[in-house]
Amino acid sequence: MNTFNRERIRTFRFVAADYDAANGQARLSYAFDDGPELVERLSFPGAPIPCDPAAFERALRLAHLIAGVSYYKAAVPPQLRVETSEPDERAAALLDAVYVDGLEEFAWRNGIDLRGAIHFPRSASSPADHAATLGFPRRSLVAIGGGKDSLVTVELLRSCGEDITLAWVGESPLIAAVAERTGLPMLNIGRTLAPELFEFNRQGALNGHIPVTAINSAILVMAALLYGFGAVIFSNEHSASSATLEADGRVVNHQWSKSIDFERGFADVVRKTVAADLDYFSLLRPFTELAVTREFAGLSRYHQHFSSCNRNFRILGAKPRERWCGLCPKCHFVFLALAPFLPKPALVAIFGRNLLDDPELAGHFDALIEWHAHKPFECVGDAQESRAAFATLTERAEWREDALVKRFRTQIQPQLAVPIPSLEALLAVHADHAVPVRYHGLIDALRRA
Repeated sequence: MNTFNRERIRTFRFVAADYDAANGQARLSYAFDDGPELVERLSFPGAPIPCDPAAFERALRLAHLIAGVSYYKAAVPPQLRVETSEPDERAAALLDAVYVDGLEEFAWRNGIDLRGAIHFPRSASSPADHAATLGFPRRSLVAIGGGKDSLVTVELLRSCGEDITLAWVGESPLIAAVAERTGLPMLNIGRTLAPELFEFNRQGALNGHIPVTAINSAILVMAALLYGFGAVIFSNEHSASSATLEADGRVVNHQWSKSIDFERGFADVVRKTVAADLDYFSLLRPFTELAVTREFAGLSRYHQHFSSCNRNFRILGAKPRERWCGLCPKCHFVFLALAPFLPKPALVAIFGRNLLDDPELAGHFDALIEWHAHKPFECVGDAQESRAAFATLTERAEWREDALVKRFRTQIQPQLAVPIPSLEALLAVHADHAVPVRYHGLIDALRRA
């Protein structure tokens, strides 16, 4: 293999995308300059045949262009070359955002500024007003990640008798076990990155956070067309749209591909260029993390099985400590968010210990409330949600003397410059969402909870 020298690379190429129905495998090919072809493979169980070949081809091309972000970031060359069909203006604008806003955390950490540097080639043809209507059945693919949010979505949809199948991309024993726990149909799509990428990383390629939800969204749209589903549903809530960091005129959102901006932009491209009646949306968008957590607190059959821990996400064991490291921001936020809604013994049983009674974790919880620190680069709620959870716990006898709750009550809360919103105020439903009308009854149900 040639030595990878990112400083000398000038062009990132989108070489080819194809689907072999004989083995259910899609190939997404890329290259830097005239270097080796980088081939990513997607495997669809049962080798399904597309319900509409033309629509599927459009979805495949969109996924090819979005998934390329995993490889582009290795060198961030100044030129992009699309050697398949160039996207129209609408799709190209979305791709510009995926490669700029979706890589903003990566760029900020690596001392790079991609603003103004990304401009996807555009097709000369005018964007279509809408794609064809394909007459999908009322069946939904629901993205599941093994954590609390997607389980709340699953149970809300189940409660109204929706026909749903749980779907995830890539190998994860934990997700598989949680999905099996629901008793619902499952679809696990294989994704194998080009092995050369890992060699490039060893040779000094740039690395960092990518908008993986954008990639998974595009792959699940492909799956919807292969298996005959009329909706792809995610579980991204209101605070996913909030910035993680604002500095030097840059807005960095770790969760950008989970934001309402991406959701609306991607859904519009799907409707206008892939299939007019294929819905893509997040069912939980009207709700805060705290509102979702309150709902999850009532789903006790999942409490000893779910995990949002990033460090130990691939570790599936019988004891809670094997699902929760207790050291990462996800562990800290989920513990804090659940505390107002679960009895203390039940919460400690999930995590294996009381994270709010460990003084050594003070700095980590300070980041969650943005106390002399910015919010962690993780999928966690807003600082006001964490502050409201702490404030609620200071009023409860079972929590108020725990080390970090007491510290918040005596040292931090008196110094806060702005009032802490009430827990009740943060459970309110937000109107800024893209949930189709037929699901609004579920929003009303959560509002009344």
